[in-house]
Amino acid sequence: MQDKIEQVKDTIVEEANSILDYKFVFSDQISITVKGLLFVALALILTAFILKLIRRFITRKMPENDKIKFISVFSYIRWLVFLVIFLVAMDASGVNVTAVFAASAVLLIGVGLALQTLFQDIISGVFILVDKSVHVGDIIELEGKVGRVLDIRLRTTRAVTIDNKVLVIPNHLYLTNILFNWTENGVETREVVNVGVAYGSDVELVKKILVEVAKKHPKVLKIPEPTVLFTDFADSSLNFRLVFSLNNSFEARFVQSDIRFAIDKAFRENNVTIPFPQRDVHLFQNKE
Repeated sequence: MQDKIEQVKDTIVEEANSILDYKFVFSDQISITVKGLLFVALALILTAFILKLIRRFITRKMPENDKIKFISVFSYIRWLVFLVIFLVAMDASGVNVTAVFAASAVLLIGVGLALQTLFQDIISGVFILVDKSVHVGDIIELEGKVGRVLDIRLRTTRAVTIDNKVLVIPNHLYLTNILFNWTENGVETREVVNVGVAYGSDVELVKKILVEVAKKHPKVLKIPEPTVLFTDFADSSLNFRLVFSLNNSFEARFVQSDIRFAIDKAFRENNVTIPFPQRDVHLFQNKE
């Protein structure tokens, strides 16, 4: 009875070994056994567990904002580590990694060219997160488009425009274009409204009207006070610039519109004329 049990055990072990030693052959130089596949899978699972412990250890005392940024960067580092461990495990399991690279060289070149922009976006995203040149909530202008930043990721940045449309900005544009951060120095920004009046107008009265209009608007800051610049003696008008401050530049165009309405009304009440371009036309008649 004991001999039969031993024979059954030996049979099971032999069958298990035959299964583990079963070889998947992809070419004359590339092959891997079931045992090798299990070894690679175990190495990747163990690596994932260790990386998770490392991430928790590093981020345990980080502020929430820094933790989110670190996890974003760490996620890409993790994939790089997985790739290295995968190649090492494949080599340790008997796979000719050099032959794999040689067989897939053309494919890897094509994939590399296709992912070139993706890598640029990722590198730019790392720079943004580390450099902190742009934060969530900042109002930015890029390629003539203005938006409030909603989310910064490694590949893209999402921002919402004044019209409540979402901009998905590839991060590499930050490196190849000039970026205007309207709120880098704080939420307070200076805005302007330009207006021209007819020659002969009382410039002191114009200045007084413009300042009063700005002060009456509820969203214009009292400090610093609005000011008026006499900018130019133009061809058809005396040009002025009303300068005022807001603490929400995202609404600047609406405030500017309100102020223009108020200026037009105040000018009409005080008989101040906004001129239109005028030209003198001289007609010469040929006498024959």
